[in-house]
Amino acid sequence: MRKQEPRLQFTDEERSDPVLQHSVKKAEKAVKKADAAQARIPKKKTVVKERTVDPATGKTSVRLRFEEVDKKKPPSKLTHVVKDAPANTVVGAVHRKVRESEQDNVGVEAAHKTEEAAEGATRLIAQAHHAHKLKPYRTSARAEHRLEKANVEVLYRRSLQETPELASNPLSRWQQKQAIKKQYAAAKRTGDAAASGTKAAQATAKGAGKAAEEAGKAASFFVRHKRGFLIAIGFALILALLLNTLSSCSVLFQGVLSGISSTTYPSEDGDMLGAEAAYTAMEAELQYELDNYEHLHPDYDEYHFDLDEIGHDPYVLISILTAYHGGPWILSEVQGTLQMLFDRQYILTETVETETRYRTETEIGERHAQDPYTGEYLYDEWGYPIIEEYEYDVEVPYTYYICTVELENFNLSHLPIYIMGQEQLEMYAAYISTYGNRPDLFPESEYPGVSMRGDYTDYEIPPEALEDEVFAAMITEAEKYLGYPYVWGGSSPSTSFDCSGFVSWVINHSGWNVGRLGAQGLLNICTRVSSANARPGDLIFFQGTYDTSGASHVGIYVGNNTMIHCGDPISYANINTSYWQNHFLAFGRLP
Repeated sequence: MRKQEPRLQFTDEERSDPVLQHSVKKAEKAVKKADAAQARIPKKKTVVKERTVDPATGKTSVRLRFEEVDKKKPPSKLTHVVKDAPANTVVGAVHRKVRESEQDNVGVEAAHKTEEAAEGATRLIAQAHHAHKLKPYRTSARAEHRLEKANVEVLYRRSLQETPELASNPLSRWQQKQAIKKQYAAAKRTGDAAASGTKAAQATAKGAGKAAEEAGKAASFFVRHKRGFLIAIGFALILALLLNTLSSCSVLFQGVLSGISSTTYPSEDGDMLGAEAAYTAMEAELQYELDNYEHLHPDYDEYHFDLDEIGHDPYVLISILTAYHGGPWILSEVQGTLQMLFDRQYILTETVETETRYRTETEIGERHAQDPYTGEYLYDEWGYPIIEEYEYDVEVPYTYYICTVELENFNLSHLPIYIMGQEQLEMYAAYISTYGNRPDLFPESEYPGVSMRGDYTDYEIPPEALEDEVFAAMITEAEKYLGYPYVWGGSSPSTSFDCSGFVSWVINHSGWNVGRLGAQGLLNICTRVSSANARPGDLIFFQGTYDTSGASHVGIYVGNNTMIHCGDPISYANINTSYWQNHFLAFGRLP
């Protein structure tokens, strides 16, 4: 089981600091989730001996009591395999003998296949049971991993405040964050994680300064020898042009072959179909748990569910696996990657709240009996009061448990930007844009979620807004691609689009010529306008939608708090939701 991450402590000033506020809130939320996951790990009972000595007699007595503690290790699959190995060996030998006799006896062959199928189903049930027992440990490990990332982010933001000179360029920031990660790992082992941010900042400052100094020297050298550099570059270009002219036909032919080869899935069909089946099986297990949540978790009085839909695009899955592993793979090699992708795509959160409520209970009391007509108290023949029983109602408090279950589907197609390097992302974009040159691998009739135009939210733009000819041209072009899937790096209808590729394409076909720009590049060519002055045709920018500085997402504002953008798929969206408001950066007007 994963070791618990340190629980950082924050001051009120840090919680209210605009720079630290968001990362601190995420860290504190991650702590709650990690603690809740830890609490769900099964308990085991241990016997504790308590010895007491009677001071008067000097006698020693021993008392036993039970304590519940966390199980330190999850149930091992190895012991299960070892236990079953002898039986499996015998069964295998029997099956081999039976197969030898099948050749001449159709009845024996049919019965034997039925028996093997039953045994296979039994093994699958046993494996599923074991996987269910492991689930609390996997959930706890994932929660601790998310807490680690949240802690590092807080320490990184804190160090930027303490050493602002390192925040001047992306290289310094990257070096600083890597140093913080190393310092955090070292400090975690000594229980001093809270100090790791400052240490990392100090450790990085010297390196960043040296890097800047070396870059300055290189630039100065180029300026002093600019003429020589330009002459050398010119000769190199002429030589390249001559060589290119002589071999143009060969290069063209090789380029076509290379392009087809580099965008074709290199793995075997059986492995790719097996990976898709394994991922679908994990989704089916999750769906079963949600469908039967109240039965599987019967400890609560009331349940609320806020669930995203479960599903993925098989071409996205296979493209991620191929790019992530850098080439061909077999099913056994990607089991861990499938689990990692599943854990990142589906985030299941259970929140339990309690209320003190009251219920009416009837109790029995005693009182001195009275005559119902005169009201006089009654006595027996010896003069003792006659006692009678009566019923009365009381309000009794009790704890009422309310369970809220949330499932976030992060969307598999959004994960590459978080788990891949630049080269892997380029491979992924190439595979997904061509469907790996295997459009037959996942036919639409069998895989309804296959890459195609997806369902999208439409919006009817008011006629008066379309009186602006430039804006009308933008919308005419943009709406051609409603429902197109999100493809990282995509910038044309043939490859589909990512957010900035979609906006760049639309404006380049509506009167501008800005080339292919990223979200921050588009913001740089715009003039910022206030929300009150934003009008249809302006661009709208967001930040922090993934781990990058500056603008990370862009859409086209169409008025009435609505934008058209490349989400997944390209669609209209309301910008007044909490998500978009939390990430809003600016409106920008094109030149």
